Amino acid sequence: MAPQSDFCRPEMVIRTVLATEVLTALAVAFVAQSPTDGLMHFATATGGVLPATLLWLIAACALRRRLARWSLSSQYLAGAVAGVLAGLYGCAVLQGIGAVTQAPWFAGAWAGGLFGVTALGVMNLRTAAQMPAATTARLTELQQRIRPHFLFNTLNSAIALVRDDPARAEAMLEDLAELFRQALAEPGESASVAEEIDLAQRYLAIEQVRFGPRLRIAWQLDAAAADARLPPLLLQPLVENAVRHGVEPSPEGGELRIRTERRGAHVVIEVVNTLPPLRWAEAPLPRGHGIALDNVRSRLRLLHDMQASLSAGLDRDCWRVRIDIPAHATDTTKRTQP
Repeated sequence: MAPQSDFCRPEMVIRTVLATEVLTALAVAFVAQSPTDGLMHFATATGGVLPATLLWLIAACALRRRLARWSLSSQYLAGAVAGVLAGLYGCAVLQGIGAVTQAPWFAGAWAGGLFGVTALGVMNLRTAAQMPAATTARLTELQQRIRPHFLFNTLNSAIALVRDDPARAEAMLEDLAELFRQALAEPGESASVAEEIDLAQRYLAIEQVRFGPRLRIAWQLDAAAADARLPPLLLQPLVENAVRHGVEPSPEGGELRIRTERRGAHVVIEVVNTLPPLRWAEAPLPRGHGIALDNVRSRLRLLHDMQASLSAGLDRDCWRVRIDIPAHATDTTKRTQP
């Protein structure tokens, strides 16, 4: 089990620093004689704890690839050694600035080593918790992708086109083969927005044959957003559910809009579909959008942590799903080709 590269992320740095500061404040509370005395002790201790913590985080981030190749015991040993060195560095800082006359070298080394082992342990537990979640998400997306009715409808449409338009039938089967190839391939940790858009386009090309003019598609794609990373097989199920719940039930069909946009350090992805009107209702109501948005949100959180967000809900007579992710490429493994 290898620790994730979360120690390089700003949000993880903030969490770790806050945790060490809380523990420092708790330790100081045991020896403080008054609130003022406690505040003075806390400020002094922070002068050593903060640089030591940041030094350990820098080391963990810089060595993350090498640590990933080591055994679990070697990882903990390396974390403890780095913690001891960071603790000694913190003591040296305190003595160097004159905050203490005699730095607590032994206590600093002991606390640093304990911190290193604990931090790696928490990260490894977090990795272990992610693995079943990622596996469950993968199976869920495969079930979304390989639906028997979608396969049968596609084959029936292709058969109907064989005589009248063989070239179109061939293109349809090629799109279907590519969808299944991607679904059954061993995925990487992430895929680019461009790759996810390509899969969605292939799926919609198949559905366009089935629905004809009833399915109206509008693309608004920003080339600057193409390199942002998403969990693999994330976008196509959202598009599929938009077709199933927004277009298929309506005799008049419906409109589907897919938009990507780069906004500074973030990329926005939107999937919007019109809703079939209920004749007896004053306004269209959402029906059947139980597409496990919590699962989608969890997958985004596993990849981007607090930097990603997902929202979904009614927007006038449409159902809108909006994804916000970092624009920069994360340190992940791309989808492997079989």
